[in-house]
Amino acid sequence: MAKTIIHTDNAPAAIGAYSQAVKAGNTVYLSGQIPLDPATMTVVEGGFAAETHQVFKNLKAVVEAAGGTLDQIVKLNAYLTDLGNFATFNEIMGQYFTQPYPARAAVGVASLPKGVQVEAEAVLVLGE
Repeated sequence: MAKTIIHTDNAPAAIGAYSQAVKAGNTVYLSGQIPLDPATMTVVEGGFAAETHQVFKNLKAVVEAAGGTLDQIVKLNAYLTDLGNFATFNEIMGQYFTQPYPARAAVGVASLPKGVQVEAEAVLVLGE
């Protein structure tokens, strides 16, 4: 099966040996997004809530570049450096998705790239 690389300037450029997303068939695998402003490639300021909003904005940009919408995400993995922020993450996620929500995992981690507090990756299935 052929794979197609998905890229958009509306999300942060990859800062390593990976692509923003890879499409195989009608499934798109989105790399983890951290709260970088795509224009400046710097971490957004304003605390955990601002970081979480930027993560979802970045994911949305990549999803749209793939020809989809956030509601076509079937699986989301979230990584938080402090699980005490889980309720805030959950509340903000609800502002970007409608029911039925995707399957999800939320994992507490010791650290994330660039010292951010949150990262999320997803799997998107495009309609036929």
